[in-house]
Amino acid sequence: MKVLTISAYIAIALLAGTVSLAVPAAHAAAQSGDGATSSIQGTQTGPSGLPLPRFVSLKSDRINVRAGPGQDHTISWIFSKAGLPVEIVAEYENWRRIRDSEGAEGWIFHSLLSGRRTAIVAPWSKETDLVLRRGPGASDDLAARVEPNVLVDLNECDGTWCRVSVKNVTGWITQDTLWGVYPKETVN
Repeated sequence: MKVLTISAYIAIALLAGTVSLAVPAAHAAAQSGDGATSSIQGTQTGPSGLPLPRFVSLKSDRINVRAGPGQDHTISWIFSKAGLPVEIVAEYENWRRIRDSEGAEGWIFHSLLSGRRTAIVAPWSKETDLVLRRGPGASDDLAARVEPNVLVDLNECDGTWCRVSVKNVTGWITQDTLWGVYPKETVN
């Protein structure tokens, strides 16, 4: 176990505070649609060489989310479903600070995360169901109906529509009804 000095804890707190203040601005810019396709204005590169913020998914059914970057930090909560999308907002060594679809933040060890892209259908919606289309357009035929909070696999996104799969059904849904992909982001 690595022992950190008080100054190291302060540095971590400052890093986390700086990043968490900068990330919502980048996320807000992305939400407003001002970002370019496949990138977000204000996106930074983390120590891993990968962009911050970015979406990933959980690898396993039981993942501890900690109050800080290290096993010596308390467990804040436990995820119990593999595949859920989370947003990485900061990195410290092999730890990733994540945000979930409800806005809660905590730290997860990097190897418990996957680059596989998933999304949650309209977790904020009060609708009883949303439409999956056979093609990327409002006039395309109905493929299926899905309820809010359904976990889907992201197959591709063109910046406006995403092709998603859930169980044995594949269809297109508007990108702005998904949590787990940025507005105007392209996914191949």
